[in-house]
Amino acid sequence: MRVVVNELATLGRRTGVGHYTAELVRCLRRLTPPATITGFPDPIIRRVRQAWSWLRRRRAAPGGGVPGGGVLHNHGRSVLRHYFRALTRLRGFDLYHEPNFLPLPCDLPTVATLHDLSVLLHPEWHPIDRVAAYERDFRDGLARTTHVITVSEFARQEMIRILGLRPDQVTRVYNGVRPGLCPLPPAETAAGLRRLGLPPEYLLYLGTLEPRKNLVVLMRAYCGLPEALRRRFPLLLVGGWGWRAEGVADYLESVGRAHGVRHVGYVADEHLPLLYNGARALAFPSLYEGFGLPPVEMLACGGAVLASTAGAVAETAGGAGHLIDPQDEDGWREALRRVCTSEEWWQSLRRNAVTAARPFTWERSAADTLAVYCDVLGLSAAAEPPGRLAA
Repeated sequence: MRVVVNELATLGRRTGVGHYTAELVRCLRRLTPPATITGFPDPIIRRVRQAWSWLRRRRAAPGGGVPGGGVLHNHGRSVLRHYFRALTRLRGFDLYHEPNFLPLPCDLPTVATLHDLSVLLHPEWHPIDRVAAYERDFRDGLARTTHVITVSEFARQEMIRILGLRPDQVTRVYNGVRPGLCPLPPAETAAGLRRLGLPPEYLLYLGTLEPRKNLVVLMRAYCGLPEALRRRFPLLLVGGWGWRAEGVADYLESVGRAHGVRHVGYVADEHLPLLYNGARALAFPSLYEGFGLPPVEMLACGGAVLASTAGAVAETAGGAGHLIDPQDEDGWREALRRVCTSEEWWQSLRRNAVTAARPFTWERSAADTLAVYCDVLGLSAAAEPPGRLAA
């Protein structure tokens, strides 16, 4: 079995899909014989894609922009599609896995991971060129897809109900927790935070700053806390600017900064264990999620999670996190106040955190994905040589 996996999402600064792709490929390669899993693209295309990622970040930042960006994107995608189809014909692959929603055209059986349906259900949350790409390519791409992987049962049921897919066409494969995300000794965490110039205590949001993440409600709730609490526990927003984030930026500048909200920006992966371990709690008020990695990663670090009831979050983190309706500003304010003032409640949220996160491993995700590959190709899983991952 030879599988080509599109790794474009791993280039540049990684968000959720990029981390998903990188960790899945890493574990698939450990689980299978050499040359079973091949990444696309080659080095030249990788460099072009990295340059485009830089341009997209300029366009995403408030006030940023790249003249003719949409035309460049469309032309580049057209070239990429033709190149990929020719490559798959020449290299003799058996299967193509697209981990980032829209599969490229090719003649191979195709597995696509659909993380959620937010572009279809809420186009107002996304940039115009992304919405246009879905309107142009999504239905054709879905028709070419042999099997769909989703990252939660919530997402799986949406695919069946909204897209009309048969239940046997869709397999739920949970995401995992990245290596190194675990409880750290308090002294190590404190020293690391000092090196990064971060406060010794804080509340944390981690993720892209964009409308779907519901950050204005979170900031309004936080800014209504007593001043003494806000001085002790600033709210750190960790992540880069996403699309259509003008409302978030306006509130941050006009109200949030003066009330203890700090935009830290993008933080390298190597520092995430410190960020999670140092936080009093993670606040994750998202309006919609197909999985929601940060709450599960926070649990893996033994931290307290305040998360919304939206999408798949209740499925993946609800067993140990405290859930709040995403639009309930008073509920968020009270949860933030309580987690900062009640040692007993804070400790109760942390007590079973690591245990709740334990089932979510990239090793298990890779094994379940490999089983999908075998099923699509009509192979028995036993036909593949045994993997090298620990059980």
